[in-house]
Amino acid sequence: MNYLRGFTPWIAFAAVSPLGWQWGAVTALAVAVALLVTARRAGASADSLILEGSTAVFFVALAPVAFSLPHSALRNYGGALSLGWLAVTAWATLAVGRPFTTGIAKRQTPPEVWHTAVFRRINVVITAVWAAAFTLTAAALTAVYAAGLGSGVSIPLQVAGFALPALFTARYPERVRARMAPRGAA
Repeated sequence: MNYLRGFTPWIAFAAVSPLGWQWGAVTALAVAVALLVTARRAGASADSLILEGSTAVFFVALAPVAFSLPHSALRNYGGALSLGWLAVTAWATLAVGRPFTTGIAKRQTPPEVWHTAVFRRINVVITAVWAAAFTLTAAALTAVYAAGLGSGVSIPLQVAGFALPALFTARYPERVRARMAPRGAA
């Protein structure tokens, strides 16, 4: 589950934001930059760091806004904005034919499968699931925030918005491999 590491800045943002969304944004930015630097020093390729790069860009933009407008209505929509940005990132990687999960999957699979149709299809499907989950969760959070339903509703919604696609990501490749095994043996 190495791909979950890329979500650490978002978790930091959510955890620190109750102290002030500007502090959540700057903390998330620091975590995002640290992740990028650490990964690059460890030899990670740029295509495996799309999520981390996109995250850093988001918080580079959000931190100054949060500090200059600390009482902006945007602060109430931090979770929805975050997930909306992740949705845009995921959909954009699909649109350009480079699903963000591909680089991450390459860290965990042998090079001989990277150029197969099955590997590509798995990553397109997994990225689409993440993109849909981000989109739906951002929309639902917007409605929750607008209705003033509070953290009792928003937190479980956010957890589900990450847990369900993470579970799918963990299980889907094995299901595909199991379906392909009889074909390969025939």
